[in-house]
Amino acid sequence: MIKVLVVDDSAFMRKAICTMLEKDPGIKVVGSARDGREGLEMVRSFDPDVVTMDIEMPKMDGLTALRHIMMESPRPVLMVSSLTTEGAESTLKAMELGAVDFIPKQLSKVSLDIIKIEKDLIAKVKAVAVRKMRHVPTASARAARAEAPKPVASRSGRPVRDVVAIGVSTGGPPVVQKILSSLPGDFPAGIVIAQHMPAAFTGPFAERLDGVSQLTVKEAKTGDVLKPGCAFVAPGGRHVILDQKVSRIELVVTDDPPGELYKPSANVLISSVAKAVGRRGLGVILTGMGNDGCKGVRALKEKGGRALAQSDSTCVVYGMPKAIVEENLADEVVDLDDMASSIVSNLYQ
Repeated sequence: MIKVLVVDDSAFMRKAICTMLEKDPGIKVVGSARDGREGLEMVRSFDPDVVTMDIEMPKMDGLTALRHIMMESPRPVLMVSSLTTEGAESTLKAMELGAVDFIPKQLSKVSLDIIKIEKDLIAKVKAVAVRKMRHVPTASARAARAEAPKPVASRSGRPVRDVVAIGVSTGGPPVVQKILSSLPGDFPAGIVIAQHMPAAFTGPFAERLDGVSQLTVKEAKTGDVLKPGCAFVAPGGRHVILDQKVSRIELVVTDDPPGELYKPSANVLISSVAKAVGRRGLGVILTGMGNDGCKGVRALKEKGGRALAQSDSTCVVYGMPKAIVEENLADEVVDLDDMASSIVSNLYQ
């Protein structure tokens, strides 16, 4: 039985989240708190496996409460976030502090999406709960993460591969940030990232990456040219594909195909890399639920490309990397600390 604590200043939200979670027989809501201070007291009293935490609350906000939880008794925390620019900035900050993922504040909207939200909420709680003791950062790990990552050295010569496609989901923002901030400014390939995120989040996420990286990072738009030293984040709710022109590679932001479970989809992105550049492509599959990216990596491998998977021991959720490992599609399984250097070396293989 997974024990969950719900922290939110809205009585409606507390009730909605509790009702959804308790529809699953494997989940028990052990308490609900009205603010961060009350939430901390309940964490100490009930020792929940997972906490859902609102951000804006009276007496003690969610970020402050999160800091205390991570200092006193680390455990998986899912932030309840509004889908606004301000909400995105706060949520990205929360994930740097140790939160594993977020759920949308728009649970309060009465819509046909409520069933999907319920499924996602339950799936995220169950996925992060089983990983709680292995991947919630310790105080020493958080201190190490606060330090600037050691940059990866550049390599001389012409790379065999010049396109890197990254697929990532749950727990992804700090993972992607760590990797990109470790890459050299003269990185000899272009990067495109499919991170499962709402539309309001991907712009601020790209800006945050641009601020901590030697690369130029921006949210992708149709007509952008992929070139070395540049990284593009696929906009939330849309796909990005590559279009190989005579002398350049352009990005196309599109709603097609419409039937994909995730937008942006790692499968759509990496399949387009396989079609556009073939063996010049490197696929990188990072932490996340499900198997998005597996079909794309298979297509890339058939064209002579290579693929890396994040290791089980460094993932928040070992779903997406596990899928390509089990299909024998990963050329290397790599710890997060070594991923940037592995990406660089694989450009020359």
